[in-house]
Amino acid sequence: MLHFYTILLGVLILVPLLANIFSPYLWQDLRFFFSLFWTAYKSQKRLQRNPPFTLLDCFLDKVLKHPGKPFILFEDEIYSYHDIDRRSNQMARVLKDYVRLKEGETMAVFLKNIPAYIWIWMGLEKIGCTMACINYNIRLKSLLHVLKSCNAKVLLTTPGELNQTVMSSDHEMYIFTVSLRLLDFSSLKRKESHSDESVPASYRANVTDTSTSVYIFTSGTTGLPKAAIINQMKLLMISKMFIICDINAKDIIYTPLPLYHSAALLIGIGGCLEVGATCVLGSKFSVSNFWNDCRRYQVSVIQYVGETMRYLCNKDNDRDHSVRLAIGNGMKREVWKEFLRRFGCLKVYEFYGATEGNMGFINYIGKVGAIGRINFIYKKLAKFELIQYDIDQNEVVRNEKGFCIPVATGETGLLVGKITKKTPFHGYAGDLEKTKKKLLQDVLEKGDSYFNSGDLMMQDHDGFIYFQDRVGDTFRWKGENVATTEVETILVMLEFIQEVNVYGVPVPGHEGKIGMAAIRLKEGESFDGKQLYEHTKNYLPNYAIPHFIRIQEALEVTGTFKQCKTRLVKEEFDPITITEPLFFLDNSEKSFVPLTLEIYHSITEKKRKL
Repeated sequence: MLHFYTILLGVLILVPLLANIFSPYLWQDLRFFFSLFWTAYKSQKRLQRNPPFTLLDCFLDKVLKHPGKPFILFEDEIYSYHDIDRRSNQMARVLKDYVRLKEGETMAVFLKNIPAYIWIWMGLEKIGCTMACINYNIRLKSLLHVLKSCNAKVLLTTPGELNQTVMSSDHEMYIFTVSLRLLDFSSLKRKESHSDESVPASYRANVTDTSTSVYIFTSGTTGLPKAAIINQMKLLMISKMFIICDINAKDIIYTPLPLYHSAALLIGIGGCLEVGATCVLGSKFSVSNFWNDCRRYQVSVIQYVGETMRYLCNKDNDRDHSVRLAIGNGMKREVWKEFLRRFGCLKVYEFYGATEGNMGFINYIGKVGAIGRINFIYKKLAKFELIQYDIDQNEVVRNEKGFCIPVATGETGLLVGKITKKTPFHGYAGDLEKTKKKLLQDVLEKGDSYFNSGDLMMQDHDGFIYFQDRVGDTFRWKGENVATTEVETILVMLEFIQEVNVYGVPVPGHEGKIGMAAIRLKEGESFDGKQLYEHTKNYLPNYAIPHFIRIQEALEVTGTFKQCKTRLVKEEFDPITITEPLFFLDNSEKSFVPLTLEIYHSITEKKRKL
């Protein structure tokens, strides 16, 4: 018997040792898998109830458990869970009784980061309505498009938020007054006489797991912003991110990201609702205020996008803080290393997931540079593939049978996710054609359907997955996706431009790619840098305005008349190798000026701010 116990003890010691040698991440993989499985199971069970238990119910549950606990900290203002509940009750009644919103209708919110954004959202949830979160940087044409695409009945804003271009045009105001109602946020604030008592559940009697909670607008790969549909099931799943990343009710989360983004609203605010934590809401991201805010509010968790981390690394070292964890996406390997060196050994949860996508990854190991880890269990459940992609032709590669070809480990491929009942793709509201363009058919077998992420990835031999680049007509600058088709449509409105090809080029010391445009002028016309400057400032958000202009006699196209970008991207904006006229966006001159060698070197040597 003693011999048996000796052998058993030896096995118990040996198994973990062997696991660490041959599968060093086994225990972390198992822990992550069971956490993921449990949250998915719990979400599904909640929504199968009658009535379904939504994120709103999760919030109401937290109100009962700790009504006085701070939920939102904003500058000098403090709002408890009870405060947000009470104000959202008032908002729900105002929207129902005064604005006359009906269950199932959509209200567009065109506001900057303010606490009211949260009780407006919860108020809409309480009457079964949908909130469309509009990027307050967009201009006239995009604004009209997004309002139409989500069939918004009301646009909630303040006079200061709307661009002067919108307010000064009688024609456009006619469109607004006919299509939907403009609602001044300040007028709602005067309706505080409405009862703050709990709103009857009958106001949202028809809400199910497939009901749309939020529209998040994304540039996608081409064209104008698209309304990604976030239903109650997807919302509940996204809000579980904090649980998976070891964030709990004791944490204080700092999010200076815009609330019209899914990162801030769905992961940040939604995650706080799920775990019952406190959120420090920043009006906007500020390098100079970031660590001061973290100290002031005793922040333990920060949210980021890659560009914000790079900005922080450009400042002095600062380890005087209580932050233990960072969660976000888009951080490059070199920035990641520098961030840890400057600000301490924080736990970093880098994740990947398109707002409208049906798959995602989380780097729960903390491997620097990786966006996630793929273990054998997750691969079985997620049903994604990395397939061969021809960048020059801008299309997937298929074999003689017409199927796509998976890449080998260590090779770069296009990320696609299989569309199933458990991993659906809901598409874009009001845009069937754009929805169809995100689908790939007959990928591995006849009749299958996959979501095309538009992103190139690489998986290494240890199972870590790395973001490589974006394909198609999108590049990322200042933390925002820029759709080249949208920019091209705006530029070609100018009289002297015949044809335009917009693309992104890398710039030393900056994340993502900056906008550049190759332009063919109309016959007999000359380039007008001041007019182009004024036009882009009026019609495009700052991050989408091209900083470099290249004048060409003819724009290169393929046999199917698709514009070629590959060579242009490779040649970048180097006046030494490019013999054609080059111009640079000079804000001090309020014009596009000739790109001299002096300007070029000031950019490449990181002496000029972009």
